[in-house]
Amino acid sequence: MPDDQKQPQQGDTVRLTIEEMGFMGEAQASLDDTPVFVANAIPGEEVVARVLRRRRHHVAAEAIGILKPSPHRVTAPCPYYGPCSGCQWQHIAYERQLEMKRTLVVEQLRRFGNFEDAPVRPTIPGEPWGYRNHARFTISPAGRGALGFVHKETRRWVRIDRCMLMHESINLALAQLQDRCAETTQLSIRSGVTTGSLLIQPTLKESSIPLPSGQMHYEDEILGRRFRVASSSFFQVNIAQAERMVRLIEERLGLTGREYVVDAYAGVGTFAILLAGKARKVVAVEESPSAVKDAKANARGIRNIEFVEAKTEAALSKLTERPDAVIMDPPRVGCHPQALAALIALAPPKVVYVSCDPSALGRDLRVLCDGGYRLTEVQPIDLFPQTYHVECVATLER
Repeated sequence: MPDDQKQPQQGDTVRLTIEEMGFMGEAQASLDDTPVFVANAIPGEEVVARVLRRRRHHVAAEAIGILKPSPHRVTAPCPYYGPCSGCQWQHIAYERQLEMKRTLVVEQLRRFGNFEDAPVRPTIPGEPWGYRNHARFTISPAGRGALGFVHKETRRWVRIDRCMLMHESINLALAQLQDRCAETTQLSIRSGVTTGSLLIQPTLKESSIPLPSGQMHYEDEILGRRFRVASSSFFQVNIAQAERMVRLIEERLGLTGREYVVDAYAGVGTFAILLAGKARKVVAVEESPSAVKDAKANARGIRNIEFVEAKTEAALSKLTERPDAVIMDPPRVGCHPQALAALIALAPPKVVYVSCDPSALGRDLRVLCDGGYRLTEVQPIDLFPQTYHVECVATLER
């Protein structure tokens, strides 16, 4: 890397030709052999960029002038776009976002899984705006109780009065909480978009706040089934796309009503409960006590589900009956190596792996394919429009 005298400093402007997309939502250029990750840019563009931060092995910057625009560039509709950094791709036409997400999956599977020709399908689109049912706000450091977000590079706090990604119920709650939350530093709002249920954490004592807070649970519906979700439990933030994902998993497993299915990393039981009517028996594995408690409440009236409160790697290694199919939906970091080893030893004929991180997905798919599985399809689903995040449903056969 060149010495510091030749390196751009914070606040400097530089002219760059954008070469490709990076893996964290920014576009990528080079400056004296140093990678520069540029927000608000698109491959093929020539831009003037301001340096936001110098790191050890790269420079973070943002495009402030477009000298040669991409044909895929659009005007970002959000007034906070850029200073907020919660969205990365509002300046890119939505159809192009879908293509880029598929390309991102292909590249990450090649890089982390050594898949040279992975069977990745076109990305399933979603509603581009108003889809999120969960927001986590940071309270103004100035102590005035205002809600906003923090830029990931500059760490500057930005007041947000309306987020275009949030469901209208979130924004209505935000309007009633704005400037009244000085008693805390973080605030979470979760909304049941089909039920009207609301969860606000933590408990707020300010008497002028017109909304209740401190709820332990909220409720929402997927495919007509109501789910209770604790404040500490994971639940999909995009209900419409979650419904598409459940239907896709059912199709890929080819359930006929005779199958024994294991749902690993089951959370509040979403997949297990919605697929139970299509299977002979479902075992749902989850290590979070609060999620298991929710799952049992959500499964009332369903007789062919068994809940196992344990780590996936421990539960799979103790199964005495070979499943016909296993669903793996691990956290962003992917599966524990022992969970993959236990799955390979169990040898179910079909595996569906749900992932929100293509790099972790590539790594784990390589282990499974080296262990005797064949990757038949990877289906990206856009659960997070206007951002670089992408969900994938990968199907494997023994």
